[in-house]
Amino acid sequence: MNRSEAEILWEVASVLARDAGDVSRAAGRPVSGLPPLLFFTDPERTPRPWETAARLPTGSGVVFRSFGAADARDTGLRLREATRRRGGLLLVGLDPDLAEAFEADGVHLPERALGQAPALVAARPGWRITGAVHSAQALAGVECLDAAVLSPVFGAGGASAARPSLGLKAFSDLVRAAPIPVYALGGVDSGNARDLIGSGACGLAGVSAIRAAFGPPD
Repeated sequence: MNRSEAEILWEVASVLARDAGDVSRAAGRPVSGLPPLLFFTDPERTPRPWETAARLPTGSGVVFRSFGAADARDTGLRLREATRRRGGLLLVGLDPDLAEAFEADGVHLPERALGQAPALVAARPGWRITGAVHSAQALAGVECLDAAVLSPVFGAGGASAARPSLGLKAFSDLVRAAPIPVYALGGVDSGNARDLIGSGACGLAGVSAIRAAFGPPD
């Protein structure tokens, strides 16, 4: 574990969560108890994601995105075991049946599937449901979600590589206008994470940067 990077990311994530909680209390809204840090898995960029999940700070969250992998159930079971040991949240990308198979805490919806959210909320009132958003238009229609994950804040890799980055000001403006808590995703690392303090984000989300900071040595 690279302790300096890990400590920076967790410190910033914790500050964001605390500040977002203060805003919620001041506005008379209940504090949601969302994890400050969300680790997004990816079959290519985060091999053996359960090893990283087992080293995350207590109370962190994992979003398991299987992308149809043949070993999705086995990987999910490993992640469920790791997150339970760390007191963490486990969400499954898009697939509610897979989430039920290993007793995940809910699902994370890609932007294209946000229309499924109302039915999922009604059918699974105990689940946490988050969604990916990339624009003001998408963010305006997510009231029923527990949180949105807005990206890319900075230049990012993976599926967000082709999208122009929002930049700090545009990201902050969108967060402040959002009806629900918002995580920062996309190009966030230990070098720029502190810039997000004061943005209104409720926490940090990441793929490669979180694996690099908290995962086992390669």
